[in-house]
Amino acid sequence: MLEARSLSRVYGSTTVVDDVSFTVTPGRVTGFVGANGAGKTTTMRMLMGVLGTSGGEVLWNGAPITAEARRTFGYMPEERGLYPRMKLHEQLVFFARLHGLGADDAAARATSLLGHFGLEERRDDVLDDLSLGNQQRVQIAAALVHRPSALVLDEPFSGLDPTAVDSMIELLRAEAGQLPLLFSSHQLDLVERLCDDVVVLARGRVVASGTVEDLRARGADRYRVVHAGDVDAAWLRDLAGVVVDDLDGSSAVVSLDGLSAPDLVAAAVARGPVQEVARVRQPLSEIFREVTR
Repeated sequence: MLEARSLSRVYGSTTVVDDVSFTVTPGRVTGFVGANGAGKTTTMRMLMGVLGTSGGEVLWNGAPITAEARRTFGYMPEERGLYPRMKLHEQLVFFARLHGLGADDAAARATSLLGHFGLEERRDDVLDDLSLGNQQRVQIAAALVHRPSALVLDEPFSGLDPTAVDSMIELLRAEAGQLPLLFSSHQLDLVERLCDDVVVLARGRVVASGTVEDLRARGADRYRVVHAGDVDAAWLRDLAGVVVDDLDGSSAVVSLDGLSAPDLVAAAVARGPVQEVARVRQPLSEIFREVTR
């Protein structure tokens, strides 16, 4: 288990990370989201020991983390760290060997990862000859090549097309299914799709954290009411205990503000034929906007 406990980072008179605490649990994917400048990359660098802390500590399995433990992690930094004129397979073997794998194991591991991304035939190409998306694939392979004990990935899906994103997700689930996995991303639809837990940063502080369902539960219950036939849903504007968020003829989306869901159903049925009364799942993008205001 990887834990940030009251992490802070100060530059001069500016606090860029302020008392940040969260836990990355083995077997669960944690999404780290926030606007540009929120402090995500700085926090990840402190987790990895690339940057010192101004306060707080990083724990690994309940104890202060050591350099030896960090060397077992897989890390994908914001600034990509591969050698542009080095051959792909040779490069992955090099990183695997740095982490202690034997020559044969390193070579087999590099071949396997390149094969997963459809790059095995380009194993002798240099990195600069690849597209940006393929370079991103190799960067992920470099983070995974030594079979890490935890993964910290800064914007791993940046620049990838949908097919490459699917391949990346498949690989991460296969390779890191039982590891603590933290990744940052601006692609909230991917965070919602992939993550078990989410940590939201704003202005250097954690403003929300928990499962996606936990975060959804913070807001008002929202329901879609759809009448059959010619019944106009505008009557909901006069129903006590609800707020109409959207109205379109016989359909409306409402937030409950004192009225229970069963009472909403009863009122709709009393008004006329009902086609649907269903809870509306609040998207993560909407939650993000609410908590970072």
